[in-house]
Amino acid sequence: MEFFNELTQTILNGVAIGCIYGMVALGFVLIYKSTEVINFAQGELLMLGAFISYSLITQLHLSYWTALVVTILAMGIVGAILERVVLRSLVGEPTYAIVIVTIGISYFIRSIVSMIPGWGTDTYGFRTPFTDKFLRWGDVVISYEYLSIVVLALVLIAAVFVFFGYSRMGTAMRATSQNQLAAVYMGISVTRVFSLTWTIAAALGGIGGILLAPITFVHMNMGFIGLKAVPAAVLGGFTSPPGAIVGGLIIGITESLAGVYLEEGWKDIAAWIILIAVLIIRPQGLFGIQEKKKV
Repeated sequence: MEFFNELTQTILNGVAIGCIYGMVALGFVLIYKSTEVINFAQGELLMLGAFISYSLITQLHLSYWTALVVTILAMGIVGAILERVVLRSLVGEPTYAIVIVTIGISYFIRSIVSMIPGWGTDTYGFRTPFTDKFLRWGDVVISYEYLSIVVLALVLIAAVFVFFGYSRMGTAMRATSQNQLAAVYMGISVTRVFSLTWTIAAALGGIGGILLAPITFVHMNMGFIGLKAVPAAVLGGFTSPPGAIVGGLIIGITESLAGVYLEEGWKDIAAWIILIAVLIIRPQGLFGIQEKKKV
């Protein structure tokens, strides 16, 4: 019975972390579907969102919910600026060049964060409405912090899918991801779609940061945690938004189980072992479609 309770609690914790991975992975997938570029700055966007929310809550004394909304808006603006100032000028350049630029953006964000007074290289934390609150289910103790992550993440993810499924701009973004040239002929502003895609992806990264911060605290290395969403996106399929969510849950649960039942160190590499295995066995991922190009 004790083993069952421990297993249940471990899986529930993994689901919470997996929801964050899935949300960040969704940002990877959205950008890849629109531009065929993997945005390696997504982890640093998560880290930046965590620092912004930390300042809003502890320095400006905003409520957690207000800080959440402001962080989403701020990160959306950051994404739009990055697309307009840096990435738009690279349209038509080789994909590998744009990928390298996203790596440069990630280092740029890290450098900026390290130089801002009150941020830097220290570790910070902040309280939320769910801090030190627990739900007891028999012998299983579940933190409200983790439950709030699951609920908020699922609500926000659902909002993204509703946007893509039922809004005019969401339809335009889906059309652009299928065929950019055809989208142009249909009168869709591909440039505007690209800008909105980066805006949404950056906002998702920021949300991941504010949700993850109470668990891991706020620090510069959060970007590396965010990069664990890459295996989640690969596992689900880089062309499948639902796959990103499923992949995130699998990675989160696997990490949580490895941290409890395997030797120290396995937790940190579990996601990357899954990444390598998927690339060998099923490169297109669980929900991705294998594409064949004639040359």
